[in-house]
Amino acid sequence: MSEEIRGLDLKILSRLMGTLKPYRWQVVTSVVALGMGALSELAVPLLLQNGIDKGLLAHDLAHLTLVSAGILASIVVTMMTSFYQVYMLSKISQSVMLDLRTSLMARFQRQSSAWLLSHPQGRLVSAVTSDVSTLSEFFNTLFTSLLKDFVMMGGVVVALFVLHPLLAFWTVVTLPPVFVLVLLFGSWNRKANRRVRAQVSRVNAFLSEHLQGIGVVQLFGRQKAARATFSQENTELLAANLAERTINAVFRPLIDVLWAVSLGFLVWFGTQLFLHPDSSGTLTVGVLIAFITLVSRFYNPVASLAENFTALQSAMAGAERVFHFLETEVMVPDRGHLALGEAPHANIEFREVRFRYLPEEPVLQGLTFKVLEGQTVALVGTTGAGKTTITSLLTRLWDIDSGAILFGGNDLRDYQLSSLRGGIQSVLQDVFLFSGTVFDNIDLGRGLPRGRIEEVCRQVQAHGFIQALPLGYDTLLNEGATNLSSGQRQLVSFARVLAQDPKVLILDEATANIDTETEGMIQQALQVLLKDRTSLVIAHRLSTIRKADRILVLDRGIIAQSGTHEELLAQGGLYADVYKLQFESSSD
Repeated sequence: MSEEIRGLDLKILSRLMGTLKPYRWQVVTSVVALGMGALSELAVPLLLQNGIDKGLLAHDLAHLTLVSAGILASIVVTMMTSFYQVYMLSKISQSVMLDLRTSLMARFQRQSSAWLLSHPQGRLVSAVTSDVSTLSEFFNTLFTSLLKDFVMMGGVVVALFVLHPLLAFWTVVTLPPVFVLVLLFGSWNRKANRRVRAQVSRVNAFLSEHLQGIGVVQLFGRQKAARATFSQENTELLAANLAERTINAVFRPLIDVLWAVSLGFLVWFGTQLFLHPDSSGTLTVGVLIAFITLVSRFYNPVASLAENFTALQSAMAGAERVFHFLETEVMVPDRGHLALGEAPHANIEFREVRFRYLPEEPVLQGLTFKVLEGQTVALVGTTGAGKTTITSLLTRLWDIDSGAILFGGNDLRDYQLSSLRGGIQSVLQDVFLFSGTVFDNIDLGRGLPRGRIEEVCRQVQAHGFIQALPLGYDTLLNEGATNLSSGQRQLVSFARVLAQDPKVLILDEATANIDTETEGMIQQALQVLLKDRTSLVIAHRLSTIRKADRILVLDRGIIAQSGTHEELLAQGGLYADVYKLQFESSSD
């Protein structure tokens, strides 16, 4: 193996061992049980040799009975210790998997929007599910098989030298090719398994993306093209799996060949020593049989490495990906010490704010404006003007490149993220509702009284249709909330935000998916709810923002116009042109 791979293996092994610290006493007792089981198993051929030479050949029935009892006791100890260490290590591995999944989920939740957008959802899901699951195989394989195998192989070598040093020396001479073969195939198998894991991730990412967008695929008749691409990805996965299996298929027969060579040499050389004793001492029948048994015990673990290599290397590759995610920290800094409730007022101020998603594509270019407490300010502009970006920066889903955003006279970064996002709530155009009850989707685990939830739903005109559902507020929503209309989903999202009573309310195209009749129903509720609350409203339909205290017209990241609806119409320019276009379109 290369230095790079060995170094990476050691780093991963170190991290994996670190995950066992909370369970170190359970691990210690399991290893002790494993060692006792291995020694008990090794005792069997030694007792067998003693029984043959001093009991069977000497016709000593009492000694033979005693040896038989010892063999039986060794087998019982082996069974008991095996049960304990298998059970305990399975429990430990499942606990470690729970810890890692929880840590990964927490890490993903803290990562920045830029990082999350750069990683396909399928890859992240694969890390939490598939990659973490392979670590269970790692712990079980390492402690229940590999560690026991290495103890067994070491014990066999010691036992051979105790029984007959000369024969042991010539037997051990045949073993180096075995270790060379293990190292070579370990390196090749690792590379092959990396390829498999990477391809599994690509297949998962493709599948996740296309299942989410299945409607678009059907509408545009892209089923054939999607199947072709998916078939190609699966073909590459097949090739990667076959390459890995080929390595294992070659490894096991080669180990069997080396086993046969060692056994043949042992029988030939042992027979010579038996027939022609020399200064090294007499070789008895029992010793020769014990040697044959012990050498078989040595090669059995080596041969099992072929079967364990796939699980072991898969676990190492999975662990590499898991720890990569755990070590990657691309987060919005949360060094704030203030709570939003401590702000003296709810004024919002942007001062010369500049921001870009990509270095070569500026979105906001020195944006400056102020929203006073209790005001409703509307943001208007063409697509890409920066309206949604302003709301994302206000909740610190992204951080600005330069300038400053102030809330209550304090820099936005001085507030704790949890407090900031709890006090500034958004209602988005694309509503996301979780699988669960309607009540759970509004409460979101905050433990609000049912009366509070129902009151909020009445204010946004959602109580009526929720009560009409089969189980009312306890009705389960399908994935994507497909058992609600788009307007109903939007009303639920209104209730979800307003139930928290935020200081600042952001409506980002919030009425875009609501029909005119439903929109009219919520306008009166919104007037009451927005009263004395600082709010930002983004809307393409200018009819929804006529009553805003001030309207900001954005154009390529700067404020092109500012004023009330009537003032902007009187000014002419971009706002008047858009309004005239919409008015004429609605008249037609």
